[in-house]
Amino acid sequence: MKIGIDSYCYHRYFGEVYPEIQRKPRRKLTIWRFLDRAHELGVGGVSIESCFLEPISDDLVSRLKERLNAYQLEAVWAWGHPAGLKSGTDRAALQDLLRHIPIAKELGAGVMRIVGGSRFTRPPRWSRHRRLLLRALDKAVPVAEEYNVVLAMENHIDLTADQMVEIMETIDSPWLGVCFDTANNIRMFEDPLVVAEKLAPWTRATHVKDVKPWRGDPKQFSFWASVPLGDGIIPLPEIVRLLRKAKYHGLLAIEVDFLHPDYSDEDEAVARSVDYLRQLVKTKRGRRPLGQMQ
Repeated sequence: MKIGIDSYCYHRYFGEVYPEIQRKPRRKLTIWRFLDRAHELGVGGVSIESCFLEPISDDLVSRLKERLNAYQLEAVWAWGHPAGLKSGTDRAALQDLLRHIPIAKELGAGVMRIVGGSRFTRPPRWSRHRRLLLRALDKAVPVAEEYNVVLAMENHIDLTADQMVEIMETIDSPWLGVCFDTANNIRMFEDPLVVAEKLAPWTRATHVKDVKPWRGDPKQFSFWASVPLGDGIIPLPEIVRLLRKAKYHGLLAIEVDFLHPDYSDEDEAVARSVDYLRQLVKTKRGRRPLGQMQ
């Protein structure tokens, strides 16, 4: 397993600010500065959120590939933020997903994170939700196989662990797996360790995230605020052990969504999280001295 960083950690700097609970930053961030920062921190890979790069041209993909190769960064191509396939109801979204598979291939990403839906698009009945998702995935998986790209579907607070396993078992393809977010299921009141035991065998990508309660209603997304890895309530050592047991060999991609107000800077949270993961997995790869993102 390699330590990685998901570009979503810096979503405010890419222009996505959560209304009412986040402030607009004074500076913006480019994908190139993000890749520079990943290199400075000495990580082994990145997950690149395609939503911050539209429109995506052949020239952009070529330049990204060149920079990734120069820095020796393994890449996951991330599609679908925030609602992806809208729980299988959006045909245009499916066509966009299919458009991104060859982009992932050209970039050299063997895994493409996808999103099935969100808490806002999830149908009330699982039978309908299941049918719609399977119909869309049945069309996407053969294209993924054609391009030799594994699709890794993430729970965006729309799928329980058991529902995710049911989808995986039904499709039953090596070209479809799970992007396991270590904290998203707690927002559905599921035990993170129980979820890890169920999803580890299917995991093909990760979002390694830690959270702790902030304020308000536990049913609200913002209640479970992101913190540097090791500062929250997610049992990360046990989760990493389960991933090892399942022979997961992909990126441990750090993700920060809504940073807890006790912490003022996403970049420092990322740097601390890199240090924590490095100690946890005992990697031998070196790291350059820490400097704040400019």
